[in-house]
Amino acid sequence: MATLVRWDPVRDLARWQNDVERLMGTFLRGTGGNGGEQHWAPPMDVWETEDEIVYAFDLPGIPEDKISIEFEDGTLTVSAEREHTEKVSQDRFYRFERRYGSFARSIGLPPGVKEKDIRAEYKDGVLELHVSKPKVPEPRRIQIGKGAKGTIEGKAAKA
Repeated sequence: MATLVRWDPVRDLARWQNDVERLMGTFLRGTGGNGGEQHWAPPMDVWETEDEIVYAFDLPGIPEDKISIEFEDGTLTVSAEREHTEKVSQDRFYRFERRYGSFARSIGLPPGVKEKDIRAEYKDGVLELHVSKPKVPEPRRIQIGKGAKGTIEGKAAKA
């Protein structure tokens, strides 16, 4: 019996991108060209609350002291390295999918964000960066009338 599945082009595109990345990664990264070191980027989720924007990175297996977070010129950069240990005894490995090596990922933050507006939490292999939204300047109202300096009073002021 056949099962009907709704076509989701985004899901198919993501699957295709993953397959191409895996195929090209085998050729481009390999194990010989750069001393066996691989570069990777952890998955990231972004969501917004009333007061802040939250960036969450999956970093399982990376100790907190190996994670670097830098803020410069409105750009937040997260970097770390996951080390690969070569402990193979009598086990047979058929497939390696977990990424090892260093990564760096930069995020452009909204204008007006200061270092004091950024807070980081690391729990259960998930790094969450909480960025407070900058205050949007509100328009100022300028009064027309008596008592206001430099204002125009009716038709009496002429250029």
